[in-house]
Amino acid sequence: MSYTIRFTQEALDDIVRLYDYLIAYDVDLAERAYIALQQAIASLEHFPFSHRKAIGDDPLTRELLVPFGSSGYVVLYRIESSEVLTVAAVRHQWEDDYH
Repeated sequence: MSYTIRFTQEALDDIVRLYDYLIAYDVDLAERAYIALQQAIASLEHFPFSHRKAIGDDPLTRELLVPFGSSGYVVLYRIESSEVLTVAAVRHQWEDDYH
């Protein structure tokens, strides 16, 4: 079974924000981070239940940890049905919360 991955506008804005932050320092680093996020999110097509629950007893809202360098990113997503999941937000692990 393969899931279709959708993105909220907030998640897309988060990805752009994180990319823009890195590009100010190092274009190559920003590109590598983007690819790492892209590949990790693509893995959700086949294994969406293999990541930790984000909200206590809600088994459908989950977080994907994406290692990158000495830290990484956290992708919040919700499994909507047996065919669709929605990426709701993306943040750097050092950020306090999702935006």
